[in-house]
Formats: sequence, structure tokens, C-alpha cells
Amino acid sequence: MRTSYCGLVSDALMGQTVTLMGWAHRRRDHGGVIFIDLRDREGIVQVVCDPDRPQTFATAEGVRNEFCLKVVGVVRARPAGTENANLVSGKVEVLAHELEVLNPSVTPPFQLDDDNLSETVRLTHRVLDLRRPQMQKNLMLRYRVAMEARKFLDEHGFIDIETPMLTKSTPEGARDYLVPSRVHDGMFFALPQSPQLFKQLLMVAGFDRYYQITKCFRDEDLRADRQPEFTQIDIETSFLGEDEIRALFEGMIRRVFQRALGVELPAYPVMTYAEAMHRFGSDKPDLRVKLEFTELTDVMADVEFKVFSGPATTPGGRVAALRVPGGGEMSRGEIDGYTEFVKIYGAKGLAWIKVNDLAKGREGLQSPIVKNLHDAAIAAVLQRTGAANGDLIFFGADKAKVVNDALGALRTKIGHSEFGRAKGLFEDRWAPLWVVDFPMFEYDEDEGRWNAMHHPFTSPKDGHEDLMDSDPGACLAKAYDMVLNGWELGGGSVRIHRADVQRKVFKALNISDEEARAKFGFLLDALQYGAPPHGGLAFGLDRLVTLMTRAESIRDVIAFPKTQRAQCLLTGAPSPVDEKQLRELHIRLRNPRS
Repeated sequence: MRTSYCGLVSDALMGQTVTLMGWAHRRRDHGGVIFIDLRDREGIVQVVCDPDRPQTFATAEGVRNEFCLKVVGVVRARPAGTENANLVSGKVEVLAHELEVLNPSVTPPFQLDDDNLSETVRLTHRVLDLRRPQMQKNLMLRYRVAMEARKFLDEHGFIDIETPMLTKSTPEGARDYLVPSRVHDGMFFALPQSPQLFKQLLMVAGFDRYYQITKCFRDEDLRADRQPEFTQIDIETSFLGEDEIRALFEGMIRRVFQRALGVELPAYPVMTYAEAMHRFGSDKPDLRVKLEFTELTDVMADVEFKVFSGPATTPGGRVAALRVPGGGEMSRGEIDGYTEFVKIYGAKGLAWIKVNDLAKGREGLQSPIVKNLHDAAIAAVLQRTGAANGDLIFFGADKAKVVNDALGALRTKIGHSEFGRAKGLFEDRWAPLWVVDFPMFEYDEDEGRWNAMHHPFTSPKDGHEDLMDSDPGACLAKAYDMVLNGWELGGGSVRIHRADVQRKVFKALNISDEEARAKFGFLLDALQYGAPPHGGLAFGLDRLVTLMTRAESIRDVIAFPKTQRAQCLLTGAPSPVDEKQLRELHIRLRNPRS
């Protein structure tokens, strides 16, 4: 029906007759000549309707925004001085010979070029929102990213194998979405949190190199950029070690950025989990921010200030500083604002010192805490942080997790702020990173037990197997995360391929043989049949495309996302179902408060 997309009409088609289909983005009547900006997924072209063709002109007079139109016309040059260098079609226009309204539109609830729409309005009218040029570009880029990943994986011998959407509920770190079975009374399927167990089974089955771009589901408390359903580029391979796996898939991400976005990513530094937490308080640090922690736990052990000495002398405690060059310019109100900010992360407060004049020693420091620190502690703080006149030093003192979370978030917030950018504390670039050597386990103080930091199928480092019995906290895993600009793009590990090692992990996690058999018996059985060494990782496609588009939310790169409350405003899901359906599933609803 058409000869070209609107956004691809260029001077290469000069003088040719074209047939176009699209939507009226904007209609303008300029002194008897009507201009229509005709839009499709590839962009916009200007259509001219003049009175010399009365029928075409009469139709154009009735056109309104979002009418679906067919245009037949001749491509000609725009008048000098009216070209638009931002458009492929910017040098030309189409003189309409025929104009047909394929379908009129009611008045849209918003203008598609309105940049101040609330997300509620956008998600309620998502179909119209998806017509907006930026959303069209986002989803087209998402398609190109997925295609480039597929091409790379195909070239390297990976095959796409589907795994079940209805499966067994197994503990993988988040709450499962459960699906009741009508056929088996009282039984439930679970939607997969990931294809983890099935891709391991595929390795045991000998398929060697597997991938899948697939939906995953987690019924967890949602945060700004979490979705109850999300998309993974899920990959598993046999007979490769962790270094080889990282090298292979770093190559994939480089290829995706180069071919889909035209970006050459810089070198990937490799940093251990311990170093990342020590320097940045985060296992996904944003390396664009030029701020680092300074360790002060040993320095503060003997000071009279209990806020510092308490954590410094308590196992698991930490005292650290964050020097902000030029931060002495911050007002007390700004400092108070940062104090309230860190409380979100469990900090009780935020101690600080302004360095006014180092030559004056103690007298050159401005702070409510200086009087509580002895000279040796002050000297160590200034020396270790490398403080200079005009700097501001923030302190965190608490359990290590609280200090890391609070100061880590503060570091990022200051770096990204207008102040941070003005002071050169932020470098606008692509900053990739591999974080490796994660702990196998993390201790849950509330439950008094060890939990798997990633999942219970992650292999320990060679030589660390016995630590699972004697010192689980010291046991490191063959696990790795790819980080970009402070976001975890993907993560994975070498898996356990021997049943005896898997039993040791279950023991460390306080999972009994009976519980392991009930939940993972099919995996344990498979490992007995010559399971190969294998490992893999999964990339978050939504996060990857969000970074590439520089969108504000992953909802801007998902066609039909849920809100932060896990609702679809377009369809009204979740919604009630009728009593007949519930009876068929043998389900009776009760008052949630009972």
C-alpha cells in the first residue's frame, strides 16, 4: 500500500511519486496552504496541500491530530531557509495529489509532543504514549539490541531453547508468583524467577551452549526500577571457566553497543567485591563519580566520641569518611538535607568537618565533632583523606552494611548533583566494570542463619569448599557481575556440577536432605549423570536498553509495563475474577485481615 516510510523520505526520492501511510502529527493552515506533518515509526515528513487540488484541500481542512491518513504525492525540495537538519526528510516535502482519511480520531487526551505528562496519564493511555517519537525510538533500539545479541550468540554456537513458564516453586531469593492448578486440586505452579535450574539441566543434557531472551517473574516489594515481570538475555555454557565466560560476554555487550548504538565501550576494569565495598560501599559502583571512601575504623577505636568508637570496636562495625573537594561551600541547610537523606539507608545521622585552614590545625576546622576527637585522630583523618582547604568530610559510623549503604548512596547523590558536576566530581562517560569474587553467603541476623548471596547453585572458589563447614563467611564464590554506570547489567557464576559439593552448600544454608530432595531432587538426580562443568550469566534487557537510551525509568523501554504498585493502568490488571472461575480452581477468598 505504501512506497516508503514517512521518516525515510529524503532527497534521494526527489521528483518521484510516493505513497505514504501514517498519522497526522500536526496540521497547520498558512494563508490558504495546509501543511500536515505525517508521522510513522521512522519519523516525520511534511506534506503540503494547496488549493489547486480542491478535493485534496477540502479533505485536509477536516484533518485533525492523530487522524490515520494515506497520502499520494510528489517529493520536492523545501523552500530555501525552511530545511530541518534534524530530520532525514528535512530537505524535502511531499506535495499531496491525493489525501485519504483511513480513520479519523477523537481528540487525544494529550499532545504527543507534550514533555510534561504525568506517568499515570502516559500508562493509562499507553497506546497513544507509544506513538510518541521518543517511545518509538526506545522500542526500536530495544529490538536492535535483542537482534544484535541473538546474532552474536548464534555466531558463537549458542542455540535458543525455551524453558517452561509453568514450573515448580523453588526458593530463589524472591517470592514466587503462584498459579493454581484446576486439574490438580490444591496444587500450584510457579512462574519462573529465572530459568536457572532448567538451563543447568540443559547443560547436563549435553546442549553445551544455550540462550533465551525470556520473561522472568518476581513477586517482590517494588522499587522505582523494578517490574514484577522483566526480560533477561539468559545464557549458559559448558566447559568454560569464569575468566573465559566473562571475556566472551564482555565481547557480546561491546558488539551490542557498537552496532546498535554506535558506541565503543572503554576497557573493563576488574574489581573484587571486597575492594568495591571498601572504596565505594557498593557492589555496583558508579565509576563516573570521582569520590571514594577513606577507612577510619582503626583510627577511631580509642576516641572518646562513642558514636565513632562504638562501631570501631564492635565486630562488623565500620567508620569511614567521604571527602568532598570544594564541599566547604555547602550551606548548613544543604548538609542537613544530606543528613536526612542518609537516614533512608539506616544511618542515625551524618557527622562532618569543614576544612577551612589546614595551617591553623584544629582551629582551622569547623565541625560540632572536632572537640570529641584527639589530635592523633584528627591528624589521621586529614592525612588519609588528603583533605585540602575548602573541602568537606562526611563520616559514617555504624554496622558496615549501614555505613556502606548510606555513604555509598551519598557519594552517588553528591556526584550526580549540580554541585558535583560543577566541581568536576562527575565525568559523563561510559564506565563499565566487572565485580568478581563475591562471598558465597551472607548472614541474616534476624533469622540467625546463612543465606546464599546469589543462589544456592553457585560454585565456591577452588580450595574454599571446606570453608563452608568451618567459616562460611570467608568462603568466596565463582560469581561475577557486569556493572555499567552504577547499574548491574548482568550477573552470573560458575555453577556447582558435583552432587557432593551441592550437598555441602545446602548444609551451610541449613537446608536438610529431606528439604533439598523435596525442592531440588530433579536437579540433584541430574548431577549424578556426569554433569559437565558449566556456568553462565543473565543480562537484564530492560536495564540495558534504559542505559542506552538514557531513559529515566525502565518503564520507558517496556511496551506495556506495570506501575510501582504492580498494576497495569491500561488494562486494569490485576482484576477480580468471577466466582465460577474460583470454584473451578477450588479457591475461596477470605478477608485479608482475618
